[in-house]
Amino acid sequence: MDIAALITWVVTALGGFFMLGTWIRHGGIHQQQSGTSRLPAPVVFGHFALAAIGLVVWIIYVVAGTSALAWASFGLLLPVALLGFMMLARWIPVHRDRAAVGAPAAPTAPGAGGTVLAERHFPVAVVLAHGLFAVATLVLVLLAALGIGGN
Repeated sequence: MDIAALITWVVTALGGFFMLGTWIRHGGIHQQQSGTSRLPAPVVFGHFALAAIGLVVWIIYVVAGTSALAWASFGLLLPVALLGFMMLARWIPVHRDRAAVGAPAAPTAPGAGGTVLAERHFPVAVVLAHGLFAVATLVLVLLAALGIGGN
């Protein structure tokens, strides 16, 4: 269970890192500072930082086997999941605007003079895979912390 959780966590992190890079590359920080991005930078970077810290704690748990570290990782994953759901809820309208009949090919930021929202560049497949692997990671970490499934 420990290794399965580690694998799903790493796959989740790769998808998240890809989206973070995409958001930064397409001006997400600048758009957030000007009030046009729908993803607040503190939420984006808080999600990333807590997930990265949790992953490091999980790796230490896998090596050391101390159950307190498994529970610490699970505890870190809870706010990561909440922040992730918050960002998903803010991203869905961007995706819906793009998919709406007659909508511009790329939603623009209000008052930004036609600037394409940075989060518009997230591939739907990556968003979905990231979310599914995140849920799997949360469940596997919980099961491992409970001692279900062996080490």
